[in-house]
Parts: sequence; structure tokens; C-alpha cells
Amino acid sequence: MKKLRLLLVDDQSLFREALRTLLSLQPDFEIVAEAENGERAITLAKAHRPDVVLMDLRMPVMGGVESTRRLLQAVPSARVVVLTTFDEDEEVFEALRAGANGYLLKACSADKLCESVRAAAKGASVLEPSVAARMMAEVNRAATREGRKVAPALSDPLTDRELAVLRLLAAGRSNKEIGGELGITEGTVKNHMTNVLGKLGVLDRTQAALRARELGLI
Repeated sequence: MKKLRLLLVDDQSLFREALRTLLSLQPDFEIVAEAENGERAITLAKAHRPDVVLMDLRMPVMGGVESTRRLLQAVPSARVVVLTTFDEDEEVFEALRAGANGYLLKACSADKLCESVRAAAKGASVLEPSVAARMMAEVNRAATREGRKVAPALSDPLTDRELAVLRLLAAGRSNKEIGGELGITEGTVKNHMTNVLGKLGVLDRTQAALRARELGLI
């Protein structure tokens, strides 16, 4: 079995130790390195070429946002998943713009964490619904304060059903959950998702959510 190579990045040694202990129990995971700050993470990523990086945001020397940006420039094949707390919403948004595949709460369950690592390794986006909802509320407040600009029309506009799928995606729903809410099969959701990504000109769910917000679609 080819194991997923993981790099753990957090300035709190106790949290890193807990992560290492938890993830090491999985037969398909291998912890190849640990870093206490973003600068060290970049050096270790170059040396070990991890498949997935679990990245804290607030660290000394170099924080998670800048580290994500530079690490992905150095190791484009890596997937970065941000581990966050509720008071870091704006930094999460910036980390996604820097190229992170998604974000999780540090208090998430062990099963959720392991599933998300595997999903990220395959290139899927990892969206934490509760954080997504808070970010969406902040985006809406900012748009109200500043006055939302008129978004340029898409050359191929989204259908009503595609827009409904997009809004649920941005709220952090899985394909199965979207299907349940819209009364359609998971396969149909995937077809709509493919159309949405193509029309928005993006590659994954995280980019779709960010692009939709920029365009004022959600």
C-alpha cells in the first residue's frame, strides 16, 4: 500500500504531538516531518515532498497564509489543508486564495480529519460547513458596507439548478447532502458540479466558491 505522506505544521508542540499520534494510527498515513512555523514548513516540504500538509495559520516567524503560498510554489503537487479556529475567518479566506485545498476546525472529529486528508490527497476540496457559514456572513456584510459591484455576466450563465448546487457547495455541503436537499441523485449533482466548474473556469469546489463570491452569485 502506498502511504500518504503528511507534513504537520503548528507552533504548539502538544497539538502536533496529538495530531501525530492520531494520524499515525491510520495504516495509509505516514508522518514524514513536522514544522513549528511556516518558514520551516517550506524547507521540510522541499526535502520530503509531502502529499498533504496540515497547516496552522497563526505561527511565529511566518504564518500559514504566506507559508501556503510559498510552499505551493516550491512543491506544486502538495495539497494544503488549513486547521483553524473560529476567530481566524479572514485568514482562512486568504489561505484559500493562496492555494489551500480547504479548511477544518481544530476541534473536528478524528474521522472527519482522516477523511479530509484522504479527500485532499485526491485533489478534492475540504470545506467545513460551520466555518463556511461564518465566512459567507462576513462576505455579505462586507458587500453591504462597500456596495456590491455589478458582476460581469458569464459567457455561459448558470441554470437555476446549477446556481442552487453552487450555493449549497459554498455552504460546505457534500454531494450527497446537496442531492438530498434538492431531491436529485448524487450522480446528477456531480454532473451539475462539472458544468458549474466549467462555466466558472475553475478546477475545484473551493475555487468555485471563491469565484462565485467574487461574481456576486452567492
